[in-house]
Amino acid sequence: MAFECQHLHKIYRTRNGPIPALEDVSFRVEDQEFLCIVGPSGCGKTTLLKLIAGLLEPTSGEITFDGQPADGRPRCALVFQEHGLFPWMTVLDNAAFGLEMRGVDRQERHDRAHAFIGRVGLGAFANCYPHELSVGMRQRVAIARAFVCDPHMLLMDEPFGSLDAQTRLVLQEELLRIWKEYRKQVVYVTHDIEEAILLGDRVLVMTGRPGGIREDIKIPLARPRDLRAGEQHDVAEIKWHIWEILKDEVRKSLYVTA
Repeated sequence: MAFECQHLHKIYRTRNGPIPALEDVSFRVEDQEFLCIVGPSGCGKTTLLKLIAGLLEPTSGEITFDGQPADGRPRCALVFQEHGLFPWMTVLDNAAFGLEMRGVDRQERHDRAHAFIGRVGLGAFANCYPHELSVGMRQRVAIARAFVCDPHMLLMDEPFGSLDAQTRLVLQEELLRIWKEYRKQVVYVTHDIEEAILLGDRVLVMTGRPGGIREDIKIPLARPRDLRAGEQHDVAEIKWHIWEILKDEVRKSLYVTA
């Protein structure tokens, strides 16, 4: 199922007056496409993700799914930078939580969750609690939980942003491996330009306050994706092209005064 954002505007109403977050955002995402969104802090990336998920309503504009209004939104799963695991639940119960909310019986949801836990290399930790895991392991549980519900769309908001460089590379590979097998539609928000290029079929570059789309870049890398592709000349050129778009706004944000 393809979806399309058409002339989205979002204004937050606050006690101190309106705060515009998005301005005239339009783009389309095809079925099974992996779309990355990159941009500086404050440009509305997370707001856009919440609009797609249905957690917020646009001030104006619309989101359609195969040409139908947003009330026909397919099942989606969200993965955030903070893993959001329940500390009183085991790894297995955390991974199965979405199925429990859908009324799937205990045995079936545990069987399905256990299979995905194994796919992210945590089969031996099924009965552990989140505090017994490393940060990277907890994020693997969050990814397993997202996939186990078999969503049509996966929305990811800087899921690896708090991880060290080595753990991030491992989880990028894990995500691409699982995505290759299940080919979900993914919208992936990140600050990391190289990560966006290495994961995505396309990269939307957002800038401004309120945020808008400056450029929509198709990534010329074949699938399956090799993370060593970052060393290719074409990739380096795309990386520096995106940085040229973003650098002035990023520098200005460093000198904003109260």
